[in-house]
Amino acid sequence: MIESNQNPPLLHNYTQLLKQLPVADHGVNVKRPFDHGETEIMQECELPLVDLCRLWSENEEERASCASEICKASAEWGFFQIVNHGIGLDLLRKMRMKQMELFKAPFERKASSGLLDNSYRWGNRTATCPNQLSWCEAFHVPLTKISDGACYGEFNSLREVMQEYAGAMQELAKSIAGVLVTNMGVKRGLWEDDCNAGTCFLRLNRYPPCPISPEVFGLVPHTDSDFLTILHQDEHVGGLQLMKDSKWVAVKPNPDALVVNIGDLFQAWSNDVYKSVEHKVTVNREAERHSIAYFLCPSYESFIGCCKEESSIYKKFTFGEYRSQIQHDVKDYGHKVGLPRFLVST
Repeated sequence: MIESNQNPPLLHNYTQLLKQLPVADHGVNVKRPFDHGETEIMQECELPLVDLCRLWSENEEERASCASEICKASAEWGFFQIVNHGIGLDLLRKMRMKQMELFKAPFERKASSGLLDNSYRWGNRTATCPNQLSWCEAFHVPLTKISDGACYGEFNSLREVMQEYAGAMQELAKSIAGVLVTNMGVKRGLWEDDCNAGTCFLRLNRYPPCPISPEVFGLVPHTDSDFLTILHQDEHVGGLQLMKDSKWVAVKPNPDALVVNIGDLFQAWSNDVYKSVEHKVTVNREAERHSIAYFLCPSYESFIGCCKEESSIYKKFTFGEYRSQIQHDVKDYGHKVGLPRFLVST
């Protein structure tokens, strides 16, 4: 396969990593470099679906019922889908169209021109073997840079759409987080101040067609390091999978829904009431896939103390300490260790 000038050199990267594998006694590279575990992929299933319009209803019972569904899904699944979320279909479509235009630019242009605050990423620069490689490219953009016209170059028409999209996601994320906080008996005020636009991110993802699918991960198994994530995934090309009851569950795309998942910080803050669940993305041999993820994060100085401090199973830590530890773990072990590092018993 000859990689187009649009795609990052993922196949070359994969080949180089393959050469680093242990060699068998007969002098041939080990044939199955990927160890995806013994779990089996289940058939596609529907995530819990929450009609969010009830959250803003004048009827108190409807509001309570909607909040209860959000909290139950966050505790039992760590994932759920939302419809009637208040973000217009036209905005979602416009954002997707502009995203696709951006990724059609030549690889060298995306990688070296400083687009979107020099936020372009591809593959996994810390990978030491093929099963640590993510077959994707992305722009991981701080919300503070979205309004900066100097970041866009010839893609300046993207700025207005991204500003509107990020603002809508910010408000939606805070509404959902507010429900989860209130459910734990905590007032929302001070907590919300820690999650302003200056600490959150928008990530534009593209998963190119992969000739060696299905062995390769589009995105390696991981949990999110934020409070919560809102994902606008591809309407037609599936790929998102999550761990449920020790099995990988394939999430069926829903063109009318956004996907919400709990991050590590909410799991720690809630003392494991809400679950940050391992998930991954698979790739497609023929079709590319796009998604957009919004990450609700606190400031790096914010303490992620448990809301029930007297019985906390985690040590108190800042978001900055957590991110730093993750970076060290990836460097030392090739993967994120995450919350177990901060258990009181360790």
